[in-house]
Amino acid sequence: MQDTRPLLLATDFPAVFRSKLETVQVNLGYLCNLSCVHCHVNAGPSRTELMDLATIEQVLTLLDTTGAKILDLTGGAPEMNPHFRYLVEQARARGVRVIDRCNLTVMFEPGQESLAEFLAQHQVEVTASLPCYSQDNVEDQRGKGVYHDSIRALQRLNSLGYGKDPALRLNLVYNPVGAVLPPPQEALQADYQRELSQRHGIVFNELFTITNMPISRFGAVLLAQGQYYDYMTLLRNSFSEQNLDTVMCKSMLSIDWQGYLYDCDFNQMLALPLANPSAADNKPQSRRHLSELLQDVELKGMPIVTGEHCYGCTAGQGSSCGGALEAG
Repeated sequence: MQDTRPLLLATDFPAVFRSKLETVQVNLGYLCNLSCVHCHVNAGPSRTELMDLATIEQVLTLLDTTGAKILDLTGGAPEMNPHFRYLVEQARARGVRVIDRCNLTVMFEPGQESLAEFLAQHQVEVTASLPCYSQDNVEDQRGKGVYHDSIRALQRLNSLGYGKDPALRLNLVYNPVGAVLPPPQEALQADYQRELSQRHGIVFNELFTITNMPISRFGAVLLAQGQYYDYMTLLRNSFSEQNLDTVMCKSMLSIDWQGYLYDCDFNQMLALPLANPSAADNKPQSRRHLSELLQDVELKGMPIVTGEHCYGCTAGQGSSCGGALEAG
């Protein structure tokens, strides 16, 4: 697989600095029941990387130490980590808002039969990937049969109150098919709500549009199809300076399955670790571990390590784990 990393390191992206930490995003491992074309972590059924219990305990200590109020769980399929439910229970007992980035189909994997009920019991916010409301587009990205299982999972969540009860938020995530920017989020959300309601009786709270990043599996596809440079030109030409104020990396800390620290999930996959406080420039430093941060939790004001891929977060409406950065 071709790697875009060497093409992304040198950049003229504007300097960005950290603000107050609000969200701790934890990658619980790369094991997944799907192998999606757009997946920027190359997750799949053959991956074996999973966060261990000792590191999960350090994550909980970090929440206690920093007072961060949002725990954002991702993967792979985060639910396939054997300690997923323990982490959720402990975080919710602390009053932390927990977000589960769920691919929906994991609910039908062996051992996950009670997952939907568990999420509802602990009022976990579900942010679910659904690349389109039509079957063909979903299965082009995610594989045959995925659409049907995704619809079944959403109907099950609705039956438990998700998308209806204010305490049970259900959000969907849209990624474009191919080397294009997402359409305006507000209009697409209206389309999703209309079509999913009419076709399947499904309701949800919000739709998040997320730009495909030119890294890992999607980056390799761009290179193989000769689209990489055109896509990067699109991202750069669509740069919006006002998105710099609200990029997710300013208030988020990303932790990989081994406990190493990054500014965001994309930097994690590009092996661009969190800068050291003494760093005088934007050059990546040696990896810093969660255990080190527990001794020094002051992140505010630190420089964020950037690359060419950062134009993906600031193009057009902007893109973050919470969807577009601008309304429209």
